[in-house]
Amino acid sequence: MELPLGPCDDSRGWDDDSDPESETDPDVQAEAYVARVLSPPKSELATPRPSQLSMPASSPSASEPRAVSRVSAVSEPGLLSLPPELLLEICSYLDARLVLHVLSRVCHALRNLVRDHVTWRLRAQRRVRAPYPVVEEKNFDWPAACIELEQHLSRWAEDGRWAEYFCLANGHISSIDSVLLLQGGALCLSGSRDRNVNLWDLRQLGMEPSQVLVKTLGTDRFSTHKVRGQGWVWSLAAQDHCVCSGSWDSTVKLWDMASDGQQFGEIKTNSAVLCLSYLPDILVTGTYDKKVTIYDPRAGPALLKSQQLHSRPVLALLADDQHIISGSEDRTLVVVDRRANRVLQRLQLDSYLLCMSHQDMQLWTGDSEGLLHVFANRNGCFQLVRSFNVGHRSHITGIQYSLGALYTTSTDKTLRVHVPTDPPRTICTRRHDSVFTGVCAEGNLVVAASTGLSLEVWRLQA
Repeated sequence: MELPLGPCDDSRGWDDDSDPESETDPDVQAEAYVARVLSPPKSELATPRPSQLSMPASSPSASEPRAVSRVSAVSEPGLLSLPPELLLEICSYLDARLVLHVLSRVCHALRNLVRDHVTWRLRAQRRVRAPYPVVEEKNFDWPAACIELEQHLSRWAEDGRWAEYFCLANGHISSIDSVLLLQGGALCLSGSRDRNVNLWDLRQLGMEPSQVLVKTLGTDRFSTHKVRGQGWVWSLAAQDHCVCSGSWDSTVKLWDMASDGQQFGEIKTNSAVLCLSYLPDILVTGTYDKKVTIYDPRAGPALLKSQQLHSRPVLALLADDQHIISGSEDRTLVVVDRRANRVLQRLQLDSYLLCMSHQDMQLWTGDSEGLLHVFANRNGCFQLVRSFNVGHRSHITGIQYSLGALYTTSTDKTLRVHVPTDPPRTICTRRHDSVFTGVCAEGNLVVAASTGLSLEVWRLQA
């Protein structure tokens, strides 16, 4: 349900960074937050709720368009004399990357055939045998989607038996609440309640632990963030070689990975920093005091604007060149138009969102009841188009979506690997002794953080 825009949505409110609330002990505040927001509900073991807004899955063959024949007739017997249907059948046994990048260079006839998007749409839908994608935009990249789908299915085939597993358990002495992959998965950052941000070199997986753990960021002898008081590291974000870490000590610290992880800036806020989004021209924070604040990381960093968009703490945040999207414990999703400097939408939800991931026109979110929600960006407005139950019994703490892959983690102590169809198909589940707090996937690596003081790493086939 979309709520009417209220007085707090006036763009003039952006510049008000005052904090009318009285100061609260950060230790007590942090403990109360975790108990309230992340504690499993009493009905955790109840039967999973049925999918919401789900539509009957139609047979792919019934709605599949037919590929247009563009292969020229030839007089001499040979491969090109075969009907297009047979050529496509032959191509279906070849790697999608080879078909797209190599076969298309053989001749004009094959190039026309394999560059037809209908060809790739047919191939993708036959691979997944379910409606795909959940939201199809006008210029959907079918070749890229098909390549990623096939790679994802191959990597996690047979319940992921070919994925190499590593446990990095010697870097933190308290729960790890944030994880971030850098440089195509070569490096990894982890933020913990021990107040440290650790840098890991995942190219050294399988070697001695001392070779994998590179360093702890910061010059302080004991921790990256504040030692006294509550300095839990709760969020991480990156832009190129620059990284920022947000903490319960009400600071955001900026690090230059091109300079061996040296600190090059610090932002002091009025409250705990729970989520971050980092773009070349802006750094956006979501804080415990219900505010969304924008900084220019290139200048100082300098405060640009701040507004209290919610009535409870801001738990999840995303930004791109057009929008800033925030989810809160007040069970609202707020969309801000960056260019017009005003609130576009305020959507009231049935539960609060803990994590978000988006690509192109799709926004995937995970909530406090173990459900996934998909929003479509249609002409600048976000609409809830599907809600799914993918088997989680409690809060979804992490989500990563791409054209051909979907990963989710939960306080039910599972990481689930899905194909992003309608509904998502779970192809692999990994269980842990402790709660998973987040997930990140890049290149051929998947890393999940846990309250068990470890990073769980899966190295997939390249």
